[in-house]
Amino acid sequence: MPPADTPDATDGPAATDPAGRPARVSAGAGLDPYDAVLLLSFGGPDEPDDVMPFLRNVTSGRGIPDERLAAVAEHYHHFGGRSPINDQNRALLQALRHEVAARGLDVPVAWGNRNWDPYVTDALRDLHEGGARRVLVVATSAYASYSGCRQYREDLADALVALAREGREIAVDKIRHYFDAPGFVAANADAVEAAWRRLPEDVAAGAELVLVTHSIPTAMAATAGPDGDAYVRQHESVADAVAARVRARTGAPLPSALVYCSRSGPPSQPWTEPDVNDHLEELHARGVPAVVVAPVGFVSDHMEVVYDLDTEARETADRLGLPMERAATAGVDPAFVAALVDLVVERAAVERAAAGRQEAPPRPSAGAQGPSHDVCPVGCCPNLRGARPAACGRDWPGAGALLATAGTTGGGR
Repeated sequence: MPPADTPDATDGPAATDPAGRPARVSAGAGLDPYDAVLLLSFGGPDEPDDVMPFLRNVTSGRGIPDERLAAVAEHYHHFGGRSPINDQNRALLQALRHEVAARGLDVPVAWGNRNWDPYVTDALRDLHEGGARRVLVVATSAYASYSGCRQYREDLADALVALAREGREIAVDKIRHYFDAPGFVAANADAVEAAWRRLPEDVAAGAELVLVTHSIPTAMAATAGPDGDAYVRQHESVADAVAARVRARTGAPLPSALVYCSRSGPPSQPWTEPDVNDHLEELHARGVPAVVVAPVGFVSDHMEVVYDLDTEARETADRLGLPMERAATAGVDPAFVAALVDLVVERAAVERAAAGRQEAPPRPSAGAQGPSHDVCPVGCCPNLRGARPAACGRDWPGAGALLATAGTTGGGR
């Protein structure tokens, strides 16, 4: 087994700093050809009156009645009608700006959301007004799937078409999936180890790791990525890498399993399983003395973490008398923030190499699968409800071409 503080596999050199953490990638020629970076997230309500409009945005076009949305709204009202995601995006935005500036990169870093203010269209319009013409997107989703990648790309396409109607031409690209970024894996491993060390000494040695991500419909999981099943395979890769590092550091056996939370949709529709609460029941029945619950599928402590894990899973563990510690998400861990900027720098170098101006950079990967593609292939992570234009892919014609062929309705919802 490799040392706990080094990547398991790389495509190119994987340097570490003197503390053993992944080293920052040199900015080299800066971010040319990009003149701005956009942090793109899901969005969330900031106050109680926002909750239902936000949920209607999220479920637009799916015919979900307000009665069902009201049940979900209670999760938000449990926390005063305010999602934690926007504050965490503000913190990540500031951390990215600090890291970009520390590397001497003089570009604006903006923030936009798919489902709530600040909306992605407004963020791109502001960047365009500031002179940006080619923007690199960092989405707050590390894994491949329709909801984690292509749906973001569809909203980017909608925004680009809307701006083209205003006479604003702007191009966007998106960094590759970063589930395997050494800094993301390192941040999660650090958090899991810290949570394990908070367990009572008399139960820690026999604890198991419960590595959690968002459940999605099995049909979506089966079609994730260019060849299918990427969502589950990528999570399994991260779960294995994180668990292996924590075992190496602690010397404890720490069996681990990938489980899911936040299932929704009709009971007749199959979703990825097992559910975290069912898994906790099963561990208790087997006599497992304690657990560490680690939300490796999420980049910050948003609603699926603070409600589904800190509230529901905690209630399950307490009812069972099962000691539980919840690991932190990557959040603004310096290794994670540095990894995101590394990927921004990497993608800029890849684009320069494609133009014949520079050799391709190292592409570090902390998992067995190796680094993901830079540009989504045709048909990657399809929309199973019906095809829609999606930016940042090989099948994106560009906003101008889309308007020319589709008229005034091109690209809209």
